[in-house]
This record gives sequence, structure tokens and C-alpha cells, in this order.
Amino acid sequence: MKKTLIIGASPNPARYAYLAANMLKSKGHEIVNVGVKKGTVADVEIEEPGSIHPDIHTITLYIGPHLQKQYYNYILETHPKRVVFNPGTENEELESLLKANAIEPVEACTLVLLSTGQY
Repeated sequence: MKKTLIIGASPNPARYAYLAANMLKSKGHEIVNVGVKKGTVADVEIEEPGSIHPDIHTITLYIGPHLQKQYYNYILETHPKRVVFNPGTENEELESLLKANAIEPVEACTLVLLSTGQY
């Protein structure tokens, strides 16, 4: 199982981040929810960025490139094995930073990866 940090977590059931959190949990993955909205998703409290979780395998992004810059250091300090850029979150600058720090950028949809067994 791949411990996953969700950036852009939301308690709104209509959001893809909400669906991803629940699907990750249902498939047995441990999750960490990070975002600006208060609440709980898939029985996990949403926390503000700050605490570094050293055992994260994957970070999955649900915030657009214009909001990502403030998370660059947080992502790099977390040092996951990969970062999934869900549709609409693609960011060449961040992808270059990740590669320079031996972190794999993946342009894909977390929900599709989970649904097809490729996660």
C-alpha cells in the first residue's frame, strides 16, 4: 500500500479530491489530507500544510498551478517517491523541480489509476 498525501483535500462530496480520498481508503491506502478547508474526509481530518510526513509514497495534487508555488518547499521536504498531477494541475516548473530532486512527476488521474489497478 502507498501512503498518499492529498493536497487540496476538501470535505465537499462533489470534489474529485473527496472522491480520491475515499477511493484510496477503500483500496487500503493510508491517506493524509492537506488543504485550507476545515473538515474530515474518509475519516481523516484535513490539516494545514506544515507538518512533514516523512513516510509518504505519493502526493496527489488537486490544486491548480497558480496555488502550487506556495507548496513547493512542503512537497520537496516531504520527498515522496512520486507526485500525481491530476487533470488541470499540470505544472512544468514544479515537474522540473521534482525531477531535479529525484521525485517522479506523473501526469494522470488518481481515480483512473486506482480504478484500473495501476496505482
